[in-house]
Parts: sequence; C-alpha cells; structure tokens
Amino acid sequence: MNFELSDDQRLFRSTTREFLAKSVPLDVVRGLAASGVGFDRAWWRQGAELGWTAPLVPERLGGGSVSAVPMADLALVATEFGRACAPGPLITTSAVLTSLVREQNRFADLLAAVLSGETIAAWAHYEPGHGLGPAAVDTVAVPEGTGFRISGVKDRVECGDQADVLLVSARGPQGPVQVLIAADAPGVTVTPTWTLDLVRRTAKVSLVDVVVGEDAVVQRYPGETAAALETQVQVAAALTAAESTGAAEHAFELTVRWMFDRYTFGRQLASYQALKHRAAEHKTSLEACRATAWAAANAFHGDPTRTAEAVSVAKSYIGAVVPGLLQDCVQIHGGIGVTWEHDMHLYLRRVTLGRALYGTPEEHRRRLTDLLDRKVA
Repeated sequence: MNFELSDDQRLFRSTTREFLAKSVPLDVVRGLAASGVGFDRAWWRQGAELGWTAPLVPERLGGGSVSAVPMADLALVATEFGRACAPGPLITTSAVLTSLVREQNRFADLLAAVLSGETIAAWAHYEPGHGLGPAAVDTVAVPEGTGFRISGVKDRVECGDQADVLLVSARGPQGPVQVLIAADAPGVTVTPTWTLDLVRRTAKVSLVDVVVGEDAVVQRYPGETAAALETQVQVAAALTAAESTGAAEHAFELTVRWMFDRYTFGRQLASYQALKHRAAEHKTSLEACRATAWAAANAFHGDPTRTAEAVSVAKSYIGAVVPGLLQDCVQIHGGIGVTWEHDMHLYLRRVTLGRALYGTPEEHRRRLTDLLDRKVA
C-alpha cells in the first residue's frame, strides 16, 4: 500500500493538526466535557473554513477536495481528530452530506449551510436494541399527503443534542425512506445520552407523529434509499476507522516516549526486552491499521463491492485491535496510566466508542461473509 501523500494533502493534514493543537488541546477537551458541551459551534465553523466539510461535495456546489480521492482527504482529517481526541460532528455530518449530494438540486440551501458550519446536521439511523443493518428500522413513515408522518425512536445519534437538523431513516409502505426533520420540530424530543468518550456525544431522539412535507423527503424509493444508506454506513465506518487509527498511533507514540523517559532500577523501561517485544508487536499492528484504513479511504472511487469489502476489513480489524493496544499502553504507564489526570484514558475512550459505532467488528465480519456469499452465488 502506497502511503505517499501529495503536497496538497500534506499541507491539508499539517494545517488541520496545527489548528487542532492550538484550538482544542486536551485541557480544552476536558473543559468541554466538564461543561456538558460536546463542541463549540464557532470553532466548528472555523473548521469548515479549513475544508473539513468540503471533500465529499462537488466544487460546483461549494465543496471540493485537495486530491482526486475526496474520502482519502477526509480520512486525513479524521486521523488528526483521533490524534487530538477532538470534538465535533465530522463523521455524522459527512454521512448526511453524502445523502444530500445525491439530491443536490433540491437541497442546495441546506448543503451550503452545512458546508459553512452554520447548520449542524446529524444522521439518525440507529434504534434501541438494534445494530447498524438497514433492516433494523422500526421507525415508521406513514404517508401524509405527498410527505410522511414519522413515529419512532432513534438512539446513538452522534452530536444529536447540538444538531439543527436530523436525517432520519424510517420504514415506509414500500420500504425504507429518509427524511429531514428539524431538531425543534413539533413531536421531536432530543435527550442527551452518556457515552464513554468525553466529547464525542450521542443523543436519543423520540419522534411522535412528526409531519414532514415532500420538500423534506430525501429518498423515498427503496432502491435509492438502500444505496444512500449503504454509502452512509461506509463513509461513517471508514472515517471512524481512520480516527481510531490516529488515536492509537498518538497514544503509542506517547507510550514509547514514556518508556525512554521512565527509569526503574536504574534502567530505562525501553531497555527491557519484554517491553521491546510488546512495542514491536504494537508497531506492527499499527502499520496494519494504517494500511487497512488508507485502503478503505482510497477504495471509494472504485468498484462498489470492493469499497464495501475494504471498509469492512478496516473497521473490523481496527475495531478488534486498537482497544487492546490502548489497554496495554495504559498498563505500560503503570499506576499513573489509570489516573483521571493522565491523558491516556482519553484515547482509550475514543477507540472504545469507535469500536462500537457504525458497525462493530462482528457486524462488519458478517458483512464480509455476505459479500463472499454473493460472490459465490
């Protein structure tokens, strides 16, 4: 796998890293957690100006990427978010944008508002007691004129408590549909929910007879809705894999630095052979994480089946590997590693939540099995 970045990609990555380091260092992240606010909206608008919302949107609509592979550019941002344990609706907003771009002529104003960071859009697909699969949707969409009346409950809605608009998947008479619902619309109740991550927050959204008109229906036919949902799953999963890789890489770098700085019995921790072996194993695993995450991000411009395969390989492998790697980094730090004041638990929280969201390793392995079954058939 070729990891070589273009000059523009390197500049995009370094600009993002520097901005995150200055604007949301870990003490600010801790402050946001203590205040109960997931992210500052003015800060997110600055990120939008740097191009965080733009890669998946064509230039003619106000977006644009720095390379020929927009998802690769966005994965660079997600990786930096992981390194910084940064807040913000990067992943959920990107999932919504993929759906809006499909219907660009009807949602040009909303696209512009989301691109600028003025409007926060969240993807509401998960439901209580269900995993990620498109069939696991109990929210109902009853025809009402040319629109629908929506009732149901969504949970694990990332940044749902700060969202202005929700992209909601529901079960219509002919199959799945997706509609846009204002977060303050009559019949909508948004309740923040606890997550392990301090600032990557989620919410529960209750929908009771929420009426949406035809102008809010994003996808109404089963075929187009299924295709949109699949793209959203792939984008969210690939970006989460990249983010988890970035978090694990930075935590490992901090751990290696600690191994050289910390002395026991007159020797550096890094001089002990057993710890050298563990570090070598983790470095090998991280290289595999980088390779699979990068392969997934670069697969989006190719065959859809290969894209689905690459994304599920990355999400299943990274989700299975990095939580254990972070646990070992905590252990290598010794007693200080399990204290609240140390930063290591912030990265462990980020990758643990990343493992669970947008498809667990088990869910993505089942997706890979389904892909293999279709190839055989």
